[in-house]
Amino acid sequence: MGIKADRWIRRMAEEKDMISPFEPGQVREVAGSRIVSYGTSSYGYDVRCANEFKIFTNINSSIVDPKDFDDGSFVDVQSDVCIIPPNSFALARTVEYFKIPRDVLTICLGKSTYARCGIIVNVTPLEPEWEGHVTLEFSNTTPLPAKIYANEGVAQMLFLQGSEVCETSYKDRDGKYQGQTGVVVPRT
Repeated sequence: MGIKADRWIRRMAEEKDMISPFEPGQVREVAGSRIVSYGTSSYGYDVRCANEFKIFTNINSSIVDPKDFDDGSFVDVQSDVCIIPPNSFALARTVEYFKIPRDVLTICLGKSTYARCGIIVNVTPLEPEWEGHVTLEFSNTTPLPAKIYANEGVAQMLFLQGSEVCETSYKDRDGKYQGQTGVVVPRT
């Protein structure tokens, strides 16, 4: 399994609509202001966070149960900035919509700018032939409120091409998160 380079990422985005909207280079500044970068890097693609957030709250004293998830565990926020309470987390989604090729597995890693602030980004692998907006999980591991910026880079996608095409893809299995849009909470 080999990691794919910038040329391959650009080609797949342009020819196969793998990433939309797509930025072929690195954007580090918008309207004269420095931002957390996004776009194509040497061996990955830095995704942006959309301005839709679900911030975890315990005001309803619910139990977090992935088999019976209570939507009341989150407060919906639409903003250019998300403040995550201390030792808590929030869900968001990427600006970009992905269509993963059948012979590719995509892994997401958090950007160092956020990691150095105690903010951990978690995303499960994007399996072959999965498509949708990626739901991003942000954990604030600090005892202080933490800020996430919408429309700026938050994580990097790495594309690994298999040595052969898989027998069964996520699409073949009718995966429960196939084609998701918006911020998606756990499904059973």
